[in-house]
Amino acid sequence: MTYKESFIKFMEECGVLTFGDFTLKSGRKAPYFINCGNYKTGSQLARLGEYYAECIHENNIPTDVLFGPAYKGIPLAVSAVIALSNKYGLDNISYCFDRKEVKDHGEGGAFVGKSLKDGDRVIIIDDVMTSGKALRESLPKIKSVADVNITGMVITVDRMEKGTSELSAVQEVKRDFGVTVYSIVTMEDIINAIKDGLVGGKQYLDSMLAYREKYGVK
Repeated sequence: MTYKESFIKFMEECGVLTFGDFTLKSGRKAPYFINCGNYKTGSQLARLGEYYAECIHENNIPTDVLFGPAYKGIPLAVSAVIALSNKYGLDNISYCFDRKEVKDHGEGGAFVGKSLKDGDRVIIIDDVMTSGKALRESLPKIKSVADVNITGMVITVDRMEKGTSELSAVQEVKRDFGVTVYSIVTMEDIINAIKDGLVGGKQYLDSMLAYREKYGVK
């Protein structure tokens, strides 16, 4: 089993890959939903971090710092940087995250963790990209602190559906900011896993394919 197939089974086991009738933030009606809020335990986060680390390693994305946008991205970046150390011996990689409100006492500042400096190679870590909002909000914050090099963004699932144009949110981010978004898996990977019986959901397959036909992007 590949790490991508293992991750899809992991999502199902954690109740993250769900099927039914869901209304998304976009207003679209979808037969599936990726509920990343269902990663709850220490062991789940440890495994999740390993999948992020494997994606970074497989794609050979250079990095000095993993940045986790508050709030969801914080535990993701932490778990990933731990996995990079434990699994690949990359002990020199740091993490940081932003505060929602700038701290005006103590050490102060808008960031926690590694103090970013010019030239740092930064990977942004997030869960599922729907509109690219996390990256659009994070970039000006990061760039206001230092002239870093954003070497990529890593997410769990690329939904591969239209954003605000005929392009996907992932493709729009590449067009607008020149940032490549890497995903552990894509919706095509998930659909193939359902077809192959690796995970459940076959009763939703036709509606998933119809949804992909209407909103999907290759």
